Amino acid sequence: MADQFAPRKEDKFTFGLWTVGNRGADPFGPVVRPHTSAPKIVEKLAELGAYGVSLHDNDLIPHGAADAEQRIKDFEKSLKDNDMVVAMGTTNLFSHPVFRDGAFTNPDPAIRRYALQKTVQSIDMSVGRFGAKIYVFWGGREGSETDVAKDAMDAVKRNRECFNYLTSYCKDKKYDVKFALEAKPNEPRGDIYNSTTGACLGFIATLEHPEMVGVNPEVGHETMAGLNFYHVVAQAIEAGKLFHIDLNAQKIGRFDQDHRFGSEDYKNSFFVVKLLEESGYEGPRHFDSHAYRTEDMDGVWEFARGSMRTYKILAQKVKQFAADKEIQALINKGQKEPMAKYSKDAHKKLMGEKFDIEKIAEKGSGYEKLDQMLFDLFTGVRK
Repeated sequence: MADQFAPRKEDKFTFGLWTVGNRGADPFGPVVRPHTSAPKIVEKLAELGAYGVSLHDNDLIPHGAADAEQRIKDFEKSLKDNDMVVAMGTTNLFSHPVFRDGAFTNPDPAIRRYALQKTVQSIDMSVGRFGAKIYVFWGGREGSETDVAKDAMDAVKRNRECFNYLTSYCKDKKYDVKFALEAKPNEPRGDIYNSTTGACLGFIATLEHPEMVGVNPEVGHETMAGLNFYHVVAQAIEAGKLFHIDLNAQKIGRFDQDHRFGSEDYKNSFFVVKLLEESGYEGPRHFDSHAYRTEDMDGVWEFARGSMRTYKILAQKVKQFAADKEIQALINKGQKEPMAKYSKDAHKKLMGEKFDIEKIAEKGSGYEKLDQMLFDLFTGVRK
């Protein structure tokens, strides 16, 4: 019997090479799993039903590698042989010691120029050669531990200069690509610039080519800031700026955990899937997470399988929710009633309207019952 939750290519599930390739090292212990080559990762993810992969430049070509072209050719062959795509590319601007005080916001202009050079080379590979349509920017080192270190306004200006350069470069090359900014409040820096998706949206509006730039919100990063990821994604979609998304799980108040999607907050995960499935979002469902350090390689592939399965199960629950007549009847339909646009006539009507606010205030919203019905649906009590 076919598994209704088995992933298919059309689901557009993608994983970073760094996710299933994570070897389990942490600040307190070394690696616990063997290295897995990029071609092998592509092959195994294809077997599991994934659509594609994403990569940092150094995931494929380690810094200083002398066999770059051969690595690229082997990777291209694996993509072709396994009918997989590169859906997103990004640049590692955080690992090398040269970036210890940032890349695009670094006070040293030579480091900023090197960061641009490295990014251009990575774009040429991921977009120009592999055909990626999305390019993500996570400013992991763009921040500070002490505000005496650099002027925050200067840092914003430097960041803007680099993004204006890169968008102009891509337009000049006629690359079919969009940029997506990924927010994070802290770690590895004490404070990171563009710390939330809302901050990124504000920054994007100041760029020379804002139409090319959107956001890549991540569950863990927004949860670290104590924010509701569902609200974050809703704002991004409503603004027309959700270009990519990173799905994982995170406990509030912890370090960046990158757990398997859905493993911590079922309810918030449900509403995120509901947004993606019902809003018309057409981008990849990307998993930026990794297996627990307790796992061997079999556990890594169970993690990958589980990530996709969880999404599919939640998508099925979304359909059940939408088809449940009792639930839908209880939802306040007036929420979708738009306000009238301003005109002199509309204003006159508004100001003349009489409201019995005491009577209106007597009626409750019924959210307790709705919330319990959602729980019943989750647990299978409600069919």
